[in-house]
Amino acid sequence: MKLGFIGSYPPRECGIATFTKNLINAVQEGSNFATAQDSVVIAMNDFKSDYQYPPEVIYTIDQENQQDYIRAADFINDSDIDVCVLQHEYGIFGGESGIYILSLLTRLTTPYIVTLHTVLKDPSFLQKVIVQEIAAGAFKITVMSNMAAEFLKEIYLIPADKITIIEHGVPSFNDNLQVQKDLQRFKDRKLLMTFGLLSRNKGIETVIKALPAVVKKHPEVLYVVIGNTHPSIVRQSGEEYRNYLKRLATQLNVEDNVYFINKFVTDEQLFAWLKEIEIYITPYNNEAQITSGTLSYAIGAGAAVVSTPYWHAQELLADGRGKLFPFKESELLSDILNELLDNPDELNAIRHNAYQYGQHLKWPRIGARYWELAAEAARHYKKLSTIARFPDADDFPVFNLKHILRLTDSTGIVQHAKYGIPNLKEGYCLDDNTRALLMITMAYRQLKTPEALRLLPIYLSFVHYMQTDGGHFRNFLHFNRSYLDEIGSEDSYGRNIWAFGYLIRFAPDNSYREFASELFEKSIDAVKDLSHVRGYANTIIGISHFLKYYQGNEDMMKILIDLTDKLMNAFEQESNEHWLWFESVMTYDNGILPLALLHSYEITGNRKVKEVALTTLNFLREKTFSEKYLTPVGNRGWLRKEEVTPLYDQQAIEVMAMVLMFEQAYQVTKDATYIELMFTSFMWFLGENELHIPLYDHETHGCCDGLQFNGINRNQGAESTLAYLIAHLTVLKAMECEYEYKKIAETVNKKELSNA
Repeated sequence: MKLGFIGSYPPRECGIATFTKNLINAVQEGSNFATAQDSVVIAMNDFKSDYQYPPEVIYTIDQENQQDYIRAADFINDSDIDVCVLQHEYGIFGGESGIYILSLLTRLTTPYIVTLHTVLKDPSFLQKVIVQEIAAGAFKITVMSNMAAEFLKEIYLIPADKITIIEHGVPSFNDNLQVQKDLQRFKDRKLLMTFGLLSRNKGIETVIKALPAVVKKHPEVLYVVIGNTHPSIVRQSGEEYRNYLKRLATQLNVEDNVYFINKFVTDEQLFAWLKEIEIYITPYNNEAQITSGTLSYAIGAGAAVVSTPYWHAQELLADGRGKLFPFKESELLSDILNELLDNPDELNAIRHNAYQYGQHLKWPRIGARYWELAAEAARHYKKLSTIARFPDADDFPVFNLKHILRLTDSTGIVQHAKYGIPNLKEGYCLDDNTRALLMITMAYRQLKTPEALRLLPIYLSFVHYMQTDGGHFRNFLHFNRSYLDEIGSEDSYGRNIWAFGYLIRFAPDNSYREFASELFEKSIDAVKDLSHVRGYANTIIGISHFLKYYQGNEDMMKILIDLTDKLMNAFEQESNEHWLWFESVMTYDNGILPLALLHSYEITGNRKVKEVALTTLNFLREKTFSEKYLTPVGNRGWLRKEEVTPLYDQQAIEVMAMVLMFEQAYQVTKDATYIELMFTSFMWFLGENELHIPLYDHETHGCCDGLQFNGINRNQGAESTLAYLIAHLTVLKAMECEYEYKKIAETVNKKELSNA
């Protein structure tokens, strides 16, 4: 069995790199089967990419290059690696909170297990979701403490049976004669020590402030600080922290009792120091440290440890294996240090307890557990690989209007939000209130949602307020209800016709239908002013709904045919054998265009219209389904002829249009493939997208405003949330056709089983 380890790796100077190297050695030592050839490394490069890696590193990833993660997944899938072992720490991967690692993991066809080196008690939305997404695909998640396991269960909602506790390993070294020789110059000193990359949160100043009281009783004390400054700190502020510590020691007259070793020492060197010191100190400034490799090393070496009560220290130093002092309390630290230095028996008892506990932390034992876990993952994966997944209603969140209610006041729905909070400074937009009118009508029609009859008149009244005497619409309204423009876009006009037509067709009662009909009739004369394809398309959809209710209306039929002809003419003028589209550039809300022709075909029965609708639908599908998920055309550049589809920024309205388009294609053709494509498009909201992160927020019940190159736009405005809800309702309606779903599932499973 060959294992592929993903993480940073020496010679990169990083705690995760050291851990990965030690774990590989431990697997080889702790297993009766593993050899050096059974472990390879996919190494993460930081800003420095010219590391001289050893032969086991067979592939490297540039931390900030998302395409590298995708290429790495392809490389692993084509290799003979049986199981991947990922070392996860947010900071070693690219994108916001290390989101790019999902681009690799979600493409793997091999099973993987994950070691979480950081588990936050109060994660951001993105940090929490990243861990949840990693866990969803992992065979097992390993953590190094009981508290980390509890956090995963209670905060991240990860099932207990997916979590395994494997403590941080520690080396078993023989005496290092060279290092012991180097330490001879300190033979007359009582050594205190802290080890690790320097940064402000390490709290080393607390120890220096404690030294005067200790030195007064024990002038032979020397506090040794081993480790270089964290590379990211050096890039930002150089050696400012180390220089501050030196100045502090001088101010307190203990400069002769503090000794800095500004380098990254080997494990052998570290262990030699740990065996010579009196006390090891970890003075971290806050409790949010779920794992400390240096603390584990100290216990493994049988050192007496004094520490602040951060999470890992609370567990590891229990039962007499060390002493704790409060965060930043230098006076109490002085008392504890003096007490231990004055009482050698107590100091030795702590060392004994630590040494005894450290025996089960030795790397070969830890390596054996990882090997067994990987072997189990390989066996389990083979059993599951022949089972095809297929969606059902349980994959969806419950339809919820809480965020819509939060954004809506007596005037209408507010246009923007800061995170999940309405941003009143931006006022209102007609487009959003029109979508809200459409969505709430759908919600009442399908689910009899109780809030619908309260919200519907608010949105309808807003649209009425924005309508001009000539039948056009203003688009923007200040929070004080003053108009901000004289006439809106053709898009907003067409969306209003769409919402009116749908409300006329599915009105809860006649009073709504009569009001919607009046607004529709007042606006329809302005259709002659349309000149853009999306204006045509949105209006076509609205008129088609109108004609579903008022069948035989010849005037509306003429307008529908005229607009359809204009959309068809746009296709004829711009398309060629390689570009089957209505414009020379594929921009936004693209699915609306084929959707409009599909609606028109339902009314007119024109087969040429149906043919162009399906041709352009398939062309759009070809451009946006390069993987097993939807990658809509990004707003950053649009898609031009003979160019690559821009990935970012991806917008929710684009996805809504795709969902509506595929659902209508199914209604027209009864081809169940379109139901599957509709579902796949919808899952973009729930995490099946380029970054593999959900945009739907289960806490606020809003939808984030877009998928960006390094994360998501966490603002949850009206447009994105309404797009999500309209798509959700569309999928729920389509899923009533259970027979078609079962037929697709049966076909997919037969294909999977035959391939297996």
